[in-house]
Amino acid sequence: METASILNESTSQGLFEKAKNYFPGGVNSPVRAFKSVSGTPLFIKKGDGCRIWDEDDNEFIDYCCSWGPLILGHNNPKVYNKIVSTLQNGASFGAPTRLENELAELILSKNPFIDKIRFCSSGTEAVMSALRLARGFTGKDKIIKFEGCYHGHSDSLLVKAGSGLVTFGASSSAGVPESFAKETLVLPLNDLEALKKCVLEHKDQIACAIIEPIPANNGLLLQELSFLKSLREICTENNILLFFDEVISGFRVAFSGAAEHYGITPDIVTYGKIIGGGLPVGAYGAKKEIMACVSPDGPVYQAGTLSGNPVAMAAGIAQLTECSKPGFYKELEEKTKSFVAPINEHAKEKGFDFEIVHIGSIFWLNFAGKKTIRSSEEINPDMTDFKHLHRELLNRGVYLGPSGYEVGFVSEAHSPEILAKSAQIMCDALDAIYK
Repeated sequence: METASILNESTSQGLFEKAKNYFPGGVNSPVRAFKSVSGTPLFIKKGDGCRIWDEDDNEFIDYCCSWGPLILGHNNPKVYNKIVSTLQNGASFGAPTRLENELAELILSKNPFIDKIRFCSSGTEAVMSALRLARGFTGKDKIIKFEGCYHGHSDSLLVKAGSGLVTFGASSSAGVPESFAKETLVLPLNDLEALKKCVLEHKDQIACAIIEPIPANNGLLLQELSFLKSLREICTENNILLFFDEVISGFRVAFSGAAEHYGITPDIVTYGKIIGGGLPVGAYGAKKEIMACVSPDGPVYQAGTLSGNPVAMAAGIAQLTECSKPGFYKELEEKTKSFVAPINEHAKEKGFDFEIVHIGSIFWLNFAGKKTIRSSEEINPDMTDFKHLHRELLNRGVYLGPSGYEVGFVSEAHSPEILAKSAQIMCDALDAIYK
């Protein structure tokens, strides 16, 4: 059994106390505050390969991977060298560069679902811009959103379900006007009857239906293929655009994301994370006739001073060149299976109410045993077991994102030996919390 030790967190604790003077809650993104797990946030100093080190020089095998972008691992030499060589020519110009063309060509040449793309600076910005495009192209205002899918923090999408099966959205954050939320129809995932009823009542007002085809921001809520195919058919029949938010799944389960994995063609797609090679990037794309609406060609305005930033484009080129090599995704999927299988077998043998759910190189810790969870309502809101497991793993040198609702990632840098070691650590940690 891997020995657990109590972490020295003194430097991180001191930095966090200082950070509280500068930032709300001491952080620049809420989940980093460690509020759903024990201890204070670990301030990370360095990353290399599949490992990270914090300011107290604690070393961890990292399965957060910056929440997904680092599919090649930390500090990948090819990405690093491309960034450095590009940075020598300048960090930003606010003007077109050759690198934008190169990254766009790399993506579009291998992606049959979109003809044109527009780069921006984050996944939230990509979704916000693409949503405006959907409304501008169709001339309709309402959208369908599915409860349990996260699409960034723009006002129209920061909504939750109200009462009833088919419901207008209600604000889930202060500062979001209810009038904005009312343009969003919130439906349960994997519920075909609710979808049909909603479309029947509002079809002439609905611009698009937006969904994470692989919902991975509120658990890993794998949808039945029949539901996703029916969604495509219903959208086609009722002149509603199908909007795949692939900020997480894009370039993660396949080069062209869940659309390629499932063989379903969306009308609009958003990407992020992986295409930046660790730097901030987002993108949205569609067929030519839809993208023709985007300014300066059309009336839908969207702009960004740092859109297509050359350093981020360079990082994306280096990373996606590696991702596009034959067998890349198959090998990553096999690695993930080899990591997950012994843990699940151990949990089954011991009778633990636990299972790791996975697809491609994405995995999620499910504390509901073998129960298949397809909607957020089915997730047990009591995250006590995850909280204890997270601390046990930190004490044993494995880092997961500090939320039981978030997923983990396997990168190319995770070797078979590291994955086997991590699996044993996970089994030991499970034994510790269930003893």
